[in-house]
Amino acid sequence: MSLLILSLPSGRSLQAGFCCCCSSIGVPRCGASFQDLNKALKIDLNANANCVWQIQRNENQTIRLIFSYFKFAPSSSCETESIKVYDGPSTDSPLLGQVCNDTDAVPVLQSSSDSLTFVITTNSVDFARSFFVYYYFSPNTKTENCGGQLTGPNGTLTSPNYPAPYPEFTYCVWHIQAPKNSKINLEFQDFFLELDQNCRFDFTAVYDGLTTNTGLIGKACGRSQPTFESSSNVMTVVLSTDYANSYRGFSATYTSSPLPSTLLTCSSDSMKIVLNKSYLASLGYNETHIQVNEPSCTPVITDAVIFSFPLASCGTIKKVKQNITYTNIVSLSATGNIITRQKSIQIIVKCKMENNSTLEVVYITKDNIIQNTTAVGRYNVSMSFYDSGSFSEPIRQSPYYVDLNQTLFAQVSLHSTDPNLLVFIDSCIASPEADFGSLTYDLIRSGCNKDDTVVTYPPVKHYARFKFNAFKFLQSFASVYFQCDILICDSNNTNTRCTQGCISRQKRAISSYLWKTNTVVGPIRVKRDLRSADRSGERNV
Repeated sequence: MSLLILSLPSGRSLQAGFCCCCSSIGVPRCGASFQDLNKALKIDLNANANCVWQIQRNENQTIRLIFSYFKFAPSSSCETESIKVYDGPSTDSPLLGQVCNDTDAVPVLQSSSDSLTFVITTNSVDFARSFFVYYYFSPNTKTENCGGQLTGPNGTLTSPNYPAPYPEFTYCVWHIQAPKNSKINLEFQDFFLELDQNCRFDFTAVYDGLTTNTGLIGKACGRSQPTFESSSNVMTVVLSTDYANSYRGFSATYTSSPLPSTLLTCSSDSMKIVLNKSYLASLGYNETHIQVNEPSCTPVITDAVIFSFPLASCGTIKKVKQNITYTNIVSLSATGNIITRQKSIQIIVKCKMENNSTLEVVYITKDNIIQNTTAVGRYNVSMSFYDSGSFSEPIRQSPYYVDLNQTLFAQVSLHSTDPNLLVFIDSCIASPEADFGSLTYDLIRSGCNKDDTVVTYPPVKHYARFKFNAFKFLQSFASVYFQCDILICDSNNTNTRCTQGCISRQKRAISSYLWKTNTVVGPIRVKRDLRSADRSGERNV
């Protein structure tokens, strides 16, 4: 049986409009439909719940939904107990995101239109779950005048209107990026937000990295002077407020300091770990005391100790979650003695493949015993035209001159040593301009062929292929460029976006892939333009 209770702490009132009705057998039903401009909900559920809430207005506005507190059953998994948020009026709408026990963030989800649906599902464990969520509508245009990018070794940030009270429904995001191989120390000299034991109403959240999806260091509210330290040269700070009880806000400064001498570099094919000998000596070790998960993988010794190996080798562990992470462990331990007074050291190295990211970041914890080093890498994806359907000889000339209606063969290639990946072309557009301005033409959209001449091939290893007939844009444009959105999935999972093929955007679940990027190829030109260019050159001689 599921139980739903809605209430707010003393001093606050739940806005009118929610009803919780009893059926004929006395079992409370859960979920509701809202059209209010904003609302706060405290939701308490027990086992076996499956509750649906719908938010909708006929206005040109989007919805911001914030789960500022959530408590699931302690041992639950994301498969058995979660909150799923859909970008539209029903559960058939695209999936915006999921919240569960593994969520390492304060989830904030933004709809693309004026409707949104969320579902809370619990398992059969007898445990009192608790959730606090609030939403508000906002214009489609960006109205926030806060947050931004902060770069350099040090800087300052303040809440909007500081030291006057901050506005209601404020949502500010500051991305801080210090010099490479450093970490960030954030100190709040003045801090005054609404007080709540779980920081459900107004709060500041600080993240270890450049995103707000994971890596939550901590959340603060009330009156205090909190401090936060990143494990890398990037940090993100969020200020979120609701509709009541505004206070002075905050004033903060950040400084940066050097990281220890460990460097991790990730590519589409490999990871490279560099440890300075002087750094090892400071820990009481040298190159004879060091190994990775697979002891047979030995380093190259120069003025540093260098491990370089393919992602899927040397005992590297691949973890598939919301993204793909490759993890290995560099171990430092004493050898050749019956006893030792040295502490064993493990440096955990992770290559985290972020969406279309080229940023490389080193993460090291404060603890000198267990260190955690992560580099954010990207998969190397390229796109080329080929001379035939055998896809054996790529076209290397640029521009590529073709006849109108000639069959063109295109291949997207993933360059990775990981064999368990699958490539999928989600969308592909053409444009007469290299910057893909206002004039574009769809070849493929949401995995569906939009041009009558497009034929897609079944996926082969790390390749996605299609063919189509050449065309040109009207109004005498000379060139055609192509840009494709590429998804990468785990091939061991048979139920991903990469295996679903053509799905309409209304029914599409956008969270079932692990990595996304785009690639551009072009220009192509029709051969008569080549002849015209030759004649033009003769006239200009």
